[in-house]
Amino acid sequence: MKTSELTGEALNWAVTKAIGDYSPAEVPKYSTDWAQGGPIIDRETIQLVPVSNPDYWIAMHPDSDRYRGPTPLVAAMRCYVASKLGDEVEIPKELLCTA
Repeated sequence: MKTSELTGEALNWAVTKAIGDYSPAEVPKYSTDWAQGGPIIDRETIQLVPVSNPDYWIAMHPDSDRYRGPTPLVAAMRCYVASKLGDEVEIPKELLCTA
């Protein structure tokens, strides 16, 4: 799946994989919980820029292209995944229907 299209549980799973944790007991909500995603943004020095028309956010990381999303966390987590895993990520089939 294209990293730029990841959402929900699929995006959270991809972040977990990018971190290197391949068998978490429970996948954190990186794309919706600042307590989970915020430290990644800080550690990776991901920059966030709001765009007002249409309403979305752009995230930038030194090791990837710019990624956008409907919220700062979604944009940043897509950017982080891309910096570690690339522009496409193989997502487990069971997560594709919940994305």
